Amino acid sequence: MRPCHTLVHAALIVTQDEDRNILENASLAVLDGLVAALGPRSEMTAQWQPEREVDLGQSVLLPGLVNAHTHAAMTFLRGLADDMPLMEWLNSRIFPVEQKLTPEIVRLGSLMGYAEMLRTGTTSCVDMYIFEEAALAAADEAGLRCMGGEAVFAFPSAAFSGPDAVLDETRTLAEKYANHPRLRIGVNPHSVYTTTPEILAACRDLAYELALPLHFHLAETAEETQICLHTHGSRPTTYCHRMGLLDAPCTLAHVVDVTPEELDFLAASGAVVAHNVSSNMKLASGTAPVPAMLERGMPVALGTDGAASNNRLNMFTEMGRTALLHKLTGMDSTLLPAQTVLDMATLGGAAAMHDQRLGSLAVGKAADCVALDLTTPNMQPMYNVVSHLVYAATGMENRMAMVDGEIVYMDGKFTRFDYEALCREMVQVRNFVRGMAERA
Repeated sequence: MRPCHTLVHAALIVTQDEDRNILENASLAVLDGLVAALGPRSEMTAQWQPEREVDLGQSVLLPGLVNAHTHAAMTFLRGLADDMPLMEWLNSRIFPVEQKLTPEIVRLGSLMGYAEMLRTGTTSCVDMYIFEEAALAAADEAGLRCMGGEAVFAFPSAAFSGPDAVLDETRTLAEKYANHPRLRIGVNPHSVYTTTPEILAACRDLAYELALPLHFHLAETAEETQICLHTHGSRPTTYCHRMGLLDAPCTLAHVVDVTPEELDFLAASGAVVAHNVSSNMKLASGTAPVPAMLERGMPVALGTDGAASNNRLNMFTEMGRTALLHKLTGMDSTLLPAQTVLDMATLGGAAAMHDQRLGSLAVGKAADCVALDLTTPNMQPMYNVVSHLVYAATGMENRMAMVDGEIVYMDGKFTRFDYEALCREMVQVRNFVRGMAERA
């Protein structure tokens, strides 16, 4: 028998491999943070000697979902400012509060965000915020896999005096986390409308120099397009294309107001789109042309955005809403079938993380997986497990989150931090933020 660290048994394994194989009464062997083997339980138990055995019974094991665009720390703003247009929401409620932030608020808010993600089946995320080092420290504490970066603005933030200081910080963080198994750094210009051509060029150049991905908001609203046309004489996506930003590996959040011609050169660039369906709906930003993106072969992932504009960090919610919204918008019930949406949340997410170890359960891939309880009423009866994952599951069925072969959440318990203590600390954060909002 061959030794392994963990042997996991489940009624079903949705592999998301090249053939989209679904295994019944199966097991997965984990060795050194990677999938060592998977197959029928009887064969696996005969071949592998584990240090730890986890029998999940009537559960479905699947790759951990990837939140391709979020601001995890913004859980401290959840419900503070609802039912407002994007620019008013940002300028009158969000930016004023963020000018008073501290690293500790960002750490606590991020840790709560990561707790919500792990609890509901997300094991990786692409994050952007201020005091991002505190957000990365929280990801390290929670055990989540994260690609993060300090947001770059043309104006000072609570964390840094300006864009030059942020880019210096990005360089420092890239060096600090160069060999971290779960954390990596991206270059994160916030958007076209909060930067300048010079800042975007500097971000582009730093991304090339350090071989880091770019991650930024793009073409989120028609209002953003008008601002860009007035300021720069071109639409946001065309503007970024002409500046060469899209030539680097990049993850683009939203991409709502975009023309067919712009989609053509986005497809040629290989850029990954992070579709944020709930945030787009809540802020009435519009409907991103996701079917047209997929027709062009573009990699499309799913993101929650921050809890201030969603108000959930639940990727099962995003899957269900994505499937339903595009059927309605296109008046075609065949658009975005369940398997396509699950692909977006897993394999598309791996593309957004620029990490092909993620997104599927196959030999040599990262042992990042979650397990949903199949005995809950909403998961019964079972005809098609992929249909259930997209249309029936809520995320609260999740029993386990494993990252890099380590169980970081199991049956209501987070293994790396004290969740009850975190809840108490978040009450204090809420009181502080409420006072800031009243004075803003």
